Amino acid sequence: MLADYHVHCMFSDDSWYAPEKVVADAWRQNLDEICFTDHVDYGIKPGWDQALSAKVMEGQRVVNVDYDAYFPCIEALRDEWEGRVTIKRGLEFGVQSHTIPQFNALWDKWHEHLDFTLLSIHQVGDLEFWTGEFQEGRAQQEYNRAYYQELYDVTTSFEHWSVLAHLDLIKRYDPEGILDFPANRDLVAATLEHVIKVGKGIELNTSSVRYGLKDSQPAREILELYRDLGGKIITLGSDSHAPEHLGAYLRHFQKYLADLGFEGFCTYDRMVPTFHPFEV
Repeated sequence: MLADYHVHCMFSDDSWYAPEKVVADAWRQNLDEICFTDHVDYGIKPGWDQALSAKVMEGQRVVNVDYDAYFPCIEALRDEWEGRVTIKRGLEFGVQSHTIPQFNALWDKWHEHLDFTLLSIHQVGDLEFWTGEFQEGRAQQEYNRAYYQELYDVTTSFEHWSVLAHLDLIKRYDPEGILDFPANRDLVAATLEHVIKVGKGIELNTSSVRYGLKDSQPAREILELYRDLGGKIITLGSDSHAPEHLGAYLRHFQKYLADLGFEGFCTYDRMVPTFHPFEV
């Protein structure tokens, strides 16, 4: 069983990958299941219906998903590929404390169309990590602490999600290198305890390899802590935005998780997890 549960296509502002090509590529790679999880980041991006007011990057307007087109597109692909590739309907929620009301409204309107949602922290106070805005003018521990505090605050205040995506994302964009885990272990532990308490899970994001990180994402120490606290729900996702990303290192990280003592991974249907044993 190979399932990629973090897949972006042209409905995300940072991808040109056509959804029909995503599915065809998944078929060629012998993936059993994929879940589209295109970006929604309220606070820094307007809705599709306000595209003319959005900034343009690399020839593409930076806007949130066009839901009216997105969900019918996925449904059509599900029908076309039935029996060959299982396709699930998801979104990646880039939530901030002050945007929770907008995500609650999104959920109220569209939840019947969703199988799965990733909860991500991509920015805090509308300041981006990847541009360095968030880190600028702060000491390393200060911006790391602020990131993990926002992760905890959002996780415990917002309920409409399935798993936490790349929960130590800040290390991908840390100009000072990777901060030692004990510095923020308390906040990570509190976050994971809540995740387990409310029956949700975490993601192992395989893009750590293409980003050149020396550890998995989340780091081995976090995965071990999650395991020791009793965490079981875990998904694997490539965070793909292009053909060369899709399905990357899924088998490798299945073995990695098995070696850490996890019993299997999850897929989702209508927000309910199903467990699958590792094939290693």
